[in-house]
Amino acid sequence: MRALMSWRIPAGCIFHSDRGSQYTSEAVKQLLSRLGFRQSFSRAGKPGDNAWSESFFANLKKEAVHWAHIKTREQARQAMFAYINGLYNTPQAQKRLGYLRACLTSF
Repeated sequence: MRALMSWRIPAGCIFHSDRGSQYTSEAVKQLLSRLGFRQSFSRAGKPGDNAWSESFFANLKKEAVHWAHIKTREQARQAMFAYINGLYNTPQAQKRLGYLRACLTSF
């Protein structure tokens, strides 16, 4: 609800989560339906479905949050923007590709 108050999130947005009871509850299903969001879950018994997002957030915290002295939301927003657009989404040399520069994300 805080995200909805802060940002314009369009209908059709995908809400992806694990299969925890808080996300599979009827109340959450009804809320997402009312907002026009699509609900997506990891496959049962396949925790690897969330591995890419967990890896991203772990790296984000290690590389941009834990060492920083962030005092305001604006500083946090700027730090996240700088990390995502200045490091994470920039081409990186890949050893397995013969040190070709390849983007880390697919979008």
